Amino acid sequence: MPDPETEEMRLDQIQRAREERGREETTEERAASHAAERRADKAEYLRDKLAERGRSEDEAAQQD
Repeated sequence: MPDPETEEMRLDQIQRAREERGREETTEERAASHAAERRADKAEYLRDKLAERGRSEDEAAQQD
């Protein structure tokens, strides 16, 4: 199981991605929509990296 802090950060990124996608859909201004899309992409990227980190932590724990 990944470190609880890593798991919490990963869940935060999932929530952020959802929120930013929602903002992207409700934003009328094109520039703001583009910024929301970039923030959502970043949150998804970080979520993926945190999931990768969690898997690495699991593997390291199993090797110990």
